[in-house]
Amino acid sequence: MNNVTQVKNQTDTAPVSTGMKAVLLLVGIIMIATTLRSPITAVGPLIETIRGDTSMSHTLAGLLTTFPLLAFAAMSPLAPKISRRWGMERTLFLGVCAVTAGIALRFIPTLLALFSGTILLGLGIALSNVLLPSLIKRDFPLRTGVMTGIYSVSMNIFAAIASGISVPVAAHLQSGWRGSLAMWGILAAVSLIVWLPQLRYRHEAANVQVSGKSSIWRSKLAWQVTIVMGLQSFVFYSVVAWLPEILTQRGMSPSTAGWMLSLLQLFSVPATFVVPILAARFKNQRLLVFLTFLCLMIGFVLLLTGVQALVPVAVIPIGLGTGSAFGLCTMFFVLRTRHSHQAAELSGMAQSIGYLLAAVGPLLFGLVHDMTGNWTVPMMLLLVVGIIYMLAGWGAGNNRYIGEK
Repeated sequence: MNNVTQVKNQTDTAPVSTGMKAVLLLVGIIMIATTLRSPITAVGPLIETIRGDTSMSHTLAGLLTTFPLLAFAAMSPLAPKISRRWGMERTLFLGVCAVTAGIALRFIPTLLALFSGTILLGLGIALSNVLLPSLIKRDFPLRTGVMTGIYSVSMNIFAAIASGISVPVAAHLQSGWRGSLAMWGILAAVSLIVWLPQLRYRHEAANVQVSGKSSIWRSKLAWQVTIVMGLQSFVFYSVVAWLPEILTQRGMSPSTAGWMLSLLQLFSVPATFVVPILAARFKNQRLLVFLTFLCLMIGFVLLLTGVQALVPVAVIPIGLGTGSAFGLCTMFFVLRTRHSHQAAELSGMAQSIGYLLAAVGPLLFGLVHDMTGNWTVPMMLLLVVGIIYMLAGWGAGNNRYIGEK
């Protein structure tokens, strides 16, 4: 049996969707994107409230952000295989079903339900994380930059909204923080309805023969993309999990701290839209990698000063940096591959190993804080991570394809 993936056509040749079908697909992509971060980013500002209500340690509370990342890591390599068996449209529908069920499960007032629901929604999000870039490459091959930007913006806008309103909503609901987390199930349910028309379609990958061992796992470029994916996620989810509590321990109100996290994510929105478009037009993406690194370093240094007045100034470059980093990673899945199958394989690999690496972030932050009693040491880790990101990104940003020398 041939152990090398064979592809008859080097690039996707499916026609771009037109008319009402394209509109429905675009709306469906946008709606699914809104569910990919909001159920997770809503947790960070509520961490202190959840800890107070459940008597959890910082380390255990960190698992509320870590468990979804572990779920991403476990499900991501399986997503392309499930998609080939069931079809991409049906697999995405299954993912949103899991997100909806997981959010509903977290409303049940037990720790087991809270963590079980968190894992389940993480598994569902992983399917969409892996397959949406591949779907965009397949159905919008001439507009990958714009479509990736739209998808990224939708995801980050609702991530920012979730961070900003979670505390105020919890304060006004009788069900408190559980109700605040559960309300994102409404968005997921709407996404299910919007995606229903896509279940009529199932695109077969007839021109692709998949071997047992993918050459992607032996590619240096694929590993560079994977490291970039993991480190940008390490930074983002660490910040989402603990920035509000860092700020509240410095004297900021929980509501204001939540809005600082929201401000960070709002500034990531223009970057997640513009950077993929620029990345698609540039010969290579090394300049974008460097600018991303610079933004992150400036923001982290400003936060390390501990000056309260500098917090709004600090979160702006961090938002620009995290948004740019995510946009670049998503475009690497498209720009470093020749066809949608290979894009799904790279996305699955990068998100599997990458999110496993990212899962260390929130847990390590909580653990180091419990050991040292301060946030300085864990925040200094972000500077080190940023440097490694820059080195890996320099390789991933080079203009070549997976499988090329």
